Amino acid sequence: MNSKRILCANFFPVPRTYLIELERRKPVAVRSFLKFKGFAESMFPTNVFDSHQQHMMLDMSSSHNESDLGIRTGDDEFFDIKSATEIIMEAPSGDDEQDPNQRPKKKGYHRHTQHQIHEMEAFFKQCPHPDDKQRKELSRELGLEPLQVKFWFQNKRTQMKAQHERHENAILKAENEKLRAENSRYKEALSNATCPNCGGPAALGEMSFDEQHLRIENARLKQEIDRISGIAEKYVGKPVTSSHNSNHMAPHSRSLDLGVGSYGGGSQSSAGGMVGEMYGGSELLRPFPVPCDSDKPRIVELAVAAMEELTRLAQVGDPLWVQSNQHCTEILNEDEYLRTFPPRVIGPKALGLRSESSRESAVIIMNHTKLVEILMDVNQWSTMFCGIVSRALTLEVLSTGVAGNYNGALQVMSAEFQVASPLVPSRENYFVRYCKEHPDGRWTVVDVSLENESRSRRSSRRRPSGCLIEELPNGYSKVTWIEHVEVDDRGVHTLYKPLVKCGLAFGAKRWMATLERQCERVASYIGGGAGELCGTSAEGRRSMLKLAERMVMSFCTGVGASTAHAWTTLSSDMDDVRVMTRKSMDDPGRPPGIVLCAATSFSLPVPPNTLFHFLRDQNSRSQWDILSNRGLVQEITHIASSSNALSLLRVNSVNSSQSNMLILQESCTDCSGSYVVYAPVDMAAMNIILSGGDPDYLALLPSGFAILPDGLAASSGGSLLTVAFQILVDSAPTAKLSLGSVATVNTLIKCTVERIKAAVVSDTTSFHNLAS
Repeated sequence: MNSKRILCANFFPVPRTYLIELERRKPVAVRSFLKFKGFAESMFPTNVFDSHQQHMMLDMSSSHNESDLGIRTGDDEFFDIKSATEIIMEAPSGDDEQDPNQRPKKKGYHRHTQHQIHEMEAFFKQCPHPDDKQRKELSRELGLEPLQVKFWFQNKRTQMKAQHERHENAILKAENEKLRAENSRYKEALSNATCPNCGGPAALGEMSFDEQHLRIENARLKQEIDRISGIAEKYVGKPVTSSHNSNHMAPHSRSLDLGVGSYGGGSQSSAGGMVGEMYGGSELLRPFPVPCDSDKPRIVELAVAAMEELTRLAQVGDPLWVQSNQHCTEILNEDEYLRTFPPRVIGPKALGLRSESSRESAVIIMNHTKLVEILMDVNQWSTMFCGIVSRALTLEVLSTGVAGNYNGALQVMSAEFQVASPLVPSRENYFVRYCKEHPDGRWTVVDVSLENESRSRRSSRRRPSGCLIEELPNGYSKVTWIEHVEVDDRGVHTLYKPLVKCGLAFGAKRWMATLERQCERVASYIGGGAGELCGTSAEGRRSMLKLAERMVMSFCTGVGASTAHAWTTLSSDMDDVRVMTRKSMDDPGRPPGIVLCAATSFSLPVPPNTLFHFLRDQNSRSQWDILSNRGLVQEITHIASSSNALSLLRVNSVNSSQSNMLILQESCTDCSGSYVVYAPVDMAAMNIILSGGDPDYLALLPSGFAILPDGLAASSGGSLLTVAFQILVDSAPTAKLSLGSVATVNTLIKCTVERIKAAVVSDTTSFHNLAS
């Protein structure tokens, strides 16, 4: 083959590099050209080649051969004179070649125009895999060959696949780095682990991680048994033996100094005995059974029957529902209810329980889909109704729904409902929640208790209760709320009995009023209410709202008579003050140490709305706030709506040590009650929050007021006021609580109550005198 290249170069003035490249790209054409060369040599004398001897410089040591190039020169090949002629005409002449050693110019590639690229990219977004017909039509419109269009789409798909793979690789790399960091943290934590029994270093090399976790959980459960045993011993009057070693019977709570006894007994102090303890938000509700497989068909049948009953209750009117003359609330006609709905859902009413039923309807500023999501998510639900739901837990999800939504969702839950006062016992319920979308587009969420004969000791159970949601234009929804419960309310304090019996404490009117107020809060605060946070970004606004939400939740969960609270009454010559302690160690939202909570409830002969405006007004704050040292309170900024207001206050005190302290206050009101909740915050920390910082790590100890109607006639009724304080008495969680700290907090809350009574009664007397 090398000899043929030399002869070819002698006969035609073609650069050798061009022939080599041409032979690689078009071997058939080169074979035809060589045959034509042989034909020319037979027709012309050999001296024709003398003038082109300079082309003999072709490298004779080339490694290419006929087998490598696939060139056959047998007689069976067809001689194509046209192909040979085209090769001769396309080859550059000897005059054009200035330097034999100069590298040839690269062949120019076809470049698509911007218009062609733009049109093909637009078509690619709609159809990345065009068929033959589409490619031909597109090539005709753009003036291209169908193969060019085909190759462009192939390259584009390859390019998009490569970009997608690079993106996935970047995500996987970031996740890998995150997992590496977590693994390092876990290894460090395991290296510093201690034995939960003896406190010494744990021999992690001899046990698995799961075993270590179970040992820690076992130690925590033993501590909880100790704590419950101590409470039972206090109220039953005899020791309660736990199932583990008696060496661990001593509870881990701190007792008062000066000889005050612990949970395990001991001497009692004249100040009211030992101080109760709040177990904290991490403690579970009292143990409820997780349904087994054999119970699930019965639960499904119960949920379907409850759904049918609630849907009918929401749609029918008189004579099943009658109007209550006292508070303009619809209540059930019990006789008509028993005739309409036989006791097939949860059976007849148990002895000693009283029926409560109510129905309310309203239009709220929330999309129906979002509302269903809130009701079916236990965390969002307990946050939305934090004034009513003190604790809630999803025990098991039996169905997550179909078609990507909550239609058909079914879950077993436990919850504790409360009133913002330690004088009203909370209500624990173990129930199933069922969500369904009706053919007409309406949604229903129903609760029904799973109580049985073995759990008749529980003082509350829910008959079919819940809400019917109807979609309205512009993101609004119409909600019909129904509450139907059977409860033993004999433990309610006399002061709150009228409020509980009229349905304002736990009835549908309170649920509906809370829902309206919270939806308005979200719409107003996010959309921009009256008054703005000056110079604050959207992130800072959200951080401040999140901080205020956590503050209100902390206040509400700490002021009621939850089963997680062990209140201790400090009797005095006036209203009883209830106190309890809480240890804060690893909670980033609370300062570490011993927190003393104190609360008292009493009645005032003034309307709830009058009392609410007195307590929320910064101009009248110096009349009751002892900690402000009667300093002038100035409002820095606020966000307000018709029923909610979030304010940032500064106390201009003569004490220079308080010059860097601010007060974050949220006040809200509706027809069922009002709240004024506040907490001192550091100015530097608040600047971080207003700049968009994480509010979860700002320690808060909220205090405030819960204002409820007294449940009597709406025209002449007064108010029920609960005052609650949280004070950090010691920054060391292991410290002992002194009786002096309890006396100080008791004095603080009593003085605050006296100031409020004096100021409100004085203003009321002046108003009546002026009116007369």
